[in-house]
Amino acid sequence: MPYVIAVWHQKGGVAKTTTALSLGACLVEQYHETLLIDLDPQANLTSGLGVDPAQMRRSAADVLLGNETLLRLSRETGLPGLDLVPSNADMVTVSRFLHLRQSYETALRHSLAGQDLAHYEFVVMDCPPLVGPLTITALTAAQLVLVPTQCEYFSMQALRHSLDLVNVVRAKTNPALAYRLLVTMFDQRGQLHRRALTQLQQHFTPALLQTIIGVDSKLRESQLVGKPITLYAGNSRGAQQYRRLAEELYSHVQQRPVFQTA
Repeated sequence: MPYVIAVWHQKGGVAKTTTALSLGACLVEQYHETLLIDLDPQANLTSGLGVDPAQMRRSAADVLLGNETLLRLSRETGLPGLDLVPSNADMVTVSRFLHLRQSYETALRHSLAGQDLAHYEFVVMDCPPLVGPLTITALTAAQLVLVPTQCEYFSMQALRHSLDLVNVVRAKTNPALAYRLLVTMFDQRGQLHRRALTQLQQHFTPALLQTIIGVDSKLRESQLVGKPITLYAGNSRGAQQYRRLAEELYSHVQQRPVFQTA
């Protein structure tokens, strides 16, 4: 089975979609085939890969409702080895009514357990910045939740609420769920960011990843043109940092028994 990573934070605007897209591209570039799943009704991951959500008749919503398989809905992207299960407007309806379905929490987990996905080494899911059924479904299916966070007050405040949900999911549906924190949009010139980073290091080691993602306009530009950062600006600072993130996570995955204890 592929190793399943959910990218989630309760607060929006913390580079969650950027991380899902860039990490997926780097995992393909450095390792093996990867499947991206867009679970956010905003469909930014889908758009960021040059796919128009409005043109998608089927989406991840069909998987959550039990009408389709992930493999049948997956589509190739501009990067060989990186496939996408898109989002569309149907995800808005699913986000409102999914909790009414019996055992909805495990719907995605069962879909990911199929042998037809065995050729993927990784699955990376972009989750909505909400505490709701879509997020709970993703965390129940994941082996790791990657939590991007800025070194700013509101992001760090919401971080504790995000980890509260991780603990709830561990207690109810996924006791093996691990988490790691990723600092994003870091401004090393700002004294406030440096102080906040020190606080994170003091309170969240060893869950805090060593890789830090700085501010890089190339990351935003790459999404506007519908390409992963590795294709748009492969030598940029952002691309290099996300490559280091892929290396760090891959190293942890190879030591999976240790990785899952955090």
